[in-house]
Amino acid sequence: MPSSRRTFLAGGAAASVGLAVAGGLPSLAQASPGRPQPPVKGGHVPFPPLVDDPDGILALPEGFSYTIVTRTGVTRLDRGQGTTPSDHDGMAVYDAGHGRYTLIQNHEIDPGAEFGVPHVKGTVYDAGAVDAGGCTVITTDRTGRNLGEFVALSGTISNCAGGPTPWRTWLTCEETEDRAGDAWEEDGRSGVYQKDHGYVFEVWADGSADPRPVKCLGRYSHEALAVDRDRTRIYLSEDADEPNGLFYRWTAPRGVKLGPGVLTRLAPDAGVLAAMQIIMDDGSVLPDVAYLTSAQLGRSFPVRWIEVPDRDARTTSVREQFADGQVTRGRKFEGVWGTDEGVYVVNSYAWDDGDLPADAAPHDGMVWFYNYKAQTIQLVTYFPHQKASEEGTPVRYTDLTFDSPDNVTVTPWGSLVLAEDGSGASHVLSAIPGGPTYAIARNQLNDSEFCGPTFTADGKVLFVNMQDPGLTLAITGPWEKYLG
Repeated sequence: MPSSRRTFLAGGAAASVGLAVAGGLPSLAQASPGRPQPPVKGGHVPFPPLVDDPDGILALPEGFSYTIVTRTGVTRLDRGQGTTPSDHDGMAVYDAGHGRYTLIQNHEIDPGAEFGVPHVKGTVYDAGAVDAGGCTVITTDRTGRNLGEFVALSGTISNCAGGPTPWRTWLTCEETEDRAGDAWEEDGRSGVYQKDHGYVFEVWADGSADPRPVKCLGRYSHEALAVDRDRTRIYLSEDADEPNGLFYRWTAPRGVKLGPGVLTRLAPDAGVLAAMQIIMDDGSVLPDVAYLTSAQLGRSFPVRWIEVPDRDARTTSVREQFADGQVTRGRKFEGVWGTDEGVYVVNSYAWDDGDLPADAAPHDGMVWFYNYKAQTIQLVTYFPHQKASEEGTPVRYTDLTFDSPDNVTVTPWGSLVLAEDGSGASHVLSAIPGGPTYAIARNQLNDSEFCGPTFTADGKVLFVNMQDPGLTLAITGPWEKYLG
């Protein structure tokens, strides 16, 4: 399969690692994966500056390299299915043994696209959603060399993010609320949806297709999700506005433990879908996350959950079934990633008219951590608003000023990797909860967002997507030196 590789040679002496942590606090390597840690001094090695790519695709630190795994319209699908679809988005990676990895990848596409996901027999949910979204499965070797790709789900719409499961499948999310009977038109092509959309679907890495929606998780503009360690709850984000979206928790029926195929067999009203309420000191509900700022970094707030009246949104969108002040809203609830102790969730930004209440604080990104046991949430990373981001004006220090985090993943060492979808330069970021954020890659090709960052379990490869022109990239290098 076609691929290309670019290496950024290391220069100078390597920085020392394994430094003692001030104040006796645990280092990230010693901490439980994903647990937010207080800011540390000397407990990590900062990433070196990014080096421009002679090929003009991906700037990386010295000592790192990348391989292009797939490219929209260029790399070929197996079994004569066509070429790689466009708009790569959320993604999971699993070890496939024998020196190989398996990727399950979303394609965030509306119908009628030039490089939509082709309808392959047995994978189609809605025959009316032609050349639209879905998922492909990719196999690579340890360097990211493409060993094949095929369609696992088709006939869905705008598959944005989702989440991996402990049983090695992928739950893909439709970011839409389109209904059966709605018409679509694109570049002179048109059609009509035959089924409702806005659901979660389970996708299997071995290619066995089951294109049935998981209706018990609700019908709304799904973004991402995470399954808890006990396999009894799922946490889900909603990327929506007017009114702003919500953060949800679904609890399985008593006695049900999630596993392969369980979700698709449950009744549409199985379990309880509930929306988050952040509780203030006086017992009131915080109406929007934008009322909190960097002044509250690390502070824990109690969380309650209020049941969704009609999760299938038969007459009213789920988020509109709650009055203002009854739930905690947020502009662009985006990436979600779970750990043994809790789950991270991202709000990408809120600064434009209608993004946030008039008396709240504009921001360029917030990362939260919800603790399962304590049932509390805390702000662990905060990007203050910069005026330049409103016009897309380049900032003076491109690789030091960040905005609009979107997808998130937890590294094997407990720190975070964020993908930017903002103004100006787009980055892949390393973020230490409660501590600094570093640029670990920059898009030199265009201003497209990064999507779907995910580490292999052995920490050797970071896979990430560049949505336009549709590239999957495998980045290798001394990750443990900087993230361990």
